[in-house]
Order: sequence, then structure tokens, then C-alpha cells
Amino acid sequence: MTWLRRIVRLAILTAALALGMLALYQHRFPTPPAPPGPLPPLTGTIDHILVEKSARRLTVFRDGEALRSYGIALGFAPEGDKIRQGDGKTPEGRFRINRRNAESAFHLSLGLDYPQQDDLIRAAAGGYSPGGDIFIHGQPNAFFGKATLRHDWTEGCIALADAEIVELWRIAPMGTAVEIRP
Repeated sequence: MTWLRRIVRLAILTAALALGMLALYQHRFPTPPAPPGPLPPLTGTIDHILVEKSARRLTVFRDGEALRSYGIALGFAPEGDKIRQGDGKTPEGRFRINRRNAESAFHLSLGLDYPQQDDLIRAAAGGYSPGGDIFIHGQPNAFFGKATLRHDWTEGCIALADAEIVELWRIAPMGTAVEIRP
């Protein structure tokens, strides 16, 4: 009978030790807070978009006030300014949204006025194409909104998640200034 008492005491001691360790663990590593809920949709229009290539961030502004930032993907070789067609670089400088395409191969696209005059002159002098068709767009339509590529994968465009380009499409009118920094 004493062996049964010893087993019960050992079980109680083990349970108490386990509960004490659990309490200590929870005290040292508190439960992280729940993630914030979705942000309310932006309304009205914006007047400026800032793209920071090194931070992989696109921020929208109205009257100098930052309203929201989005994570982005860039061209497959993003460091440096775009020089020529096929170099995989996202251009740097100041541009404007000059076209909108709801029927592109990517979920919605806002076209930038690249190449500009200095790009055309440089390319003509070098005997190559400066490239073109630089857009801020969503993911490939073949993904049906089910996936977001987070690595740099475009030919030189700026890619957002589909839900984010929907919001940007709604608030960025033709002529919106776009600044792309290294």
C-alpha cells in the first residue's frame, strides 16, 4: 500500500511542478496581443505617392499628410535606376500617373509617365530602348486573388497585394505625383 501512496504523491508533486513551470513560462513570455483589425478604407483622393525602394514601401499622401503605407515588390534587379528595357530595374525619379488599365494581365494597373525625355535622349544616344510600360499594379490575374508574391519579381513595375491596389485605384486620380526613391 505504501508504494501506491508514493505513486500518488509523486503524481501530485509532478502536477504541481508542471503547473508552476507553466505559470513561470507564461509570466516570462506573455501572450502577444491580438493583431489589429483591418484599417478603415481610405476615402477621397490623394495627391502624392512616395515609393521607397530600399524599404519596399509605398506611402500615399494628401496635402502633405501620410495616410497609409503598403509593402511592395519591385523589379527583379531593383538596385539603381532603370536604364534600358529588360534590366529588371524600377525607375527612380518623379513621375505622374498618366493612364489606368482595368484589363491588364495584373490586377488593375496605374501607368507612370516613364520613359521621360531625358531617358529617351540617353537611350537614343546609346542605341537601346529605355523600356516602358512601368505600372503600379496588383498580382498576376492567374492567381485569382489567392496569393501575393512578396519577393521582387516584376520587370520594373511596383506590385501591391490585390486588396491594396483596389484601394489605391480608388483614391489615385490621373495626374497623381509619384516619387520613386532609391
